[in-house]
Amino acid sequence: MAILSREEAKKIIDKVLAFSKADEVSVGLSGDRTGNIRYARNSVSTSGETSDLSLSVTSVYGKKSGTATINEFDDASLEKTVRRAEEIAKLAPDNPEYVPMLGAQQYAEGKAFAQSTADINPEYRAQAAFNSIDPCVKKNLTAAGYMEDSAGFSAIGNNKGLFGYNKSTSVDFSITVRTADGKGSGYVTRDFNDASKLNTSAATEIAMQKALASANTKALEPGKYTVILEPTAAADLLLNMMRSMDARSADEGRSFLGKKGGGTRLGEKLFDERITIYSDPMNAEIPGAPYSFDGRPQEKVVWIDKGVVKNMSYSRFWAEKQGVKATPPAGGFIFEGGNESIADLIKGTEKGILVTRFWYIRAVDPQTLLYTGLTRDGTFYIENGQIKYPVKNFRFNESPVIMLNNVEAIGKPVRASGSLVPPLKIRDFTFTSLSDAV
Repeated sequence: MAILSREEAKKIIDKVLAFSKADEVSVGLSGDRTGNIRYARNSVSTSGETSDLSLSVTSVYGKKSGTATINEFDDASLEKTVRRAEEIAKLAPDNPEYVPMLGAQQYAEGKAFAQSTADINPEYRAQAAFNSIDPCVKKNLTAAGYMEDSAGFSAIGNNKGLFGYNKSTSVDFSITVRTADGKGSGYVTRDFNDASKLNTSAATEIAMQKALASANTKALEPGKYTVILEPTAAADLLLNMMRSMDARSADEGRSFLGKKGGGTRLGEKLFDERITIYSDPMNAEIPGAPYSFDGRPQEKVVWIDKGVVKNMSYSRFWAEKQGVKATPPAGGFIFEGGNESIADLIKGTEKGILVTRFWYIRAVDPQTLLYTGLTRDGTFYIENGQIKYPVKNFRFNESPVIMLNNVEAIGKPVRASGSLVPPLKIRDFTFTSLSDAV
């Protein structure tokens, strides 16, 4: 059984803790049921389902720690794993940055579990794939897609009284549709906790439209353009920025939040005043875990408020060193926006480029957060509020910091890559060269 109840998980963790002879011991227990289906050239190629249950034990003596894992749960195996973790800890060097484990914590009840997703079976996956493949076949288009669903739990505990339990589900779907001659390509991705929100047919219809519309591209000269980034494209860059909100990197001068000569840019206005980004594990559309990997409660955190950097993430060690509250990094984030759709943003654009998504993004300079990458699967020229024709893909060189200072309009946020991200209209987005990618 991959999903244990709260009571079943606590019983196992308490048993492991009772075997321990270390100064400190923590236990992580997790399990899930994961299924998938993959198709290409309008035919299912693979499908499967796995079930996994595993336990890890970390034993600590002073500042020495060791970890052992197991997927057997009889008493002898559990005790053997505890002894192994203790042996490793005694052989390990001191960790100068070790911080003692947390005591008992109060956690909110997680909201990331949906029974509709937990109930997914092979028949559901087959129907979801058919609903995507069939309309493509009827229009002489080629579909390649992947859907993965998961239902699982995690539990944590230690010998200082800490215990946490959380259940979650997720379903992720992506589809690429190509024209018969391979010249047109459309892409759509969807992710939810609740599978009842997923419609593979509707998502595929959008990809089909883009594939048909993106054939016979024209080349535009590289340069600075007004762009409309669909939420998938915007999320590609924003996720990289949010992962760079680490306080230690800033204090040590290794990130865009560090100042030359020392100090950080916390409290400075670095973005357009319309930019507000926060995380909230209790958000109904992108619910997260109630605790972080080290047991800290996850809370609502405002990272950027009206363009001002309000918070950075701190490990417990670095927070203690700096004398501040430890703040876990953001999981999913919410980018506040307006009510305009992508179509509304297009109507309000005299000249510009619509970007479906980015691909092969790589960091160029972490201190300015400069990235390079390519557009892909549907890039279009806009003129006088209408899409005029598809254009050849570009390579870009751009920083989300600069991008969020060149905002012209912010649309309505939708879920993308586990976050709520609006479509963005950005001026002076830098395209450096053309690409032959489709």
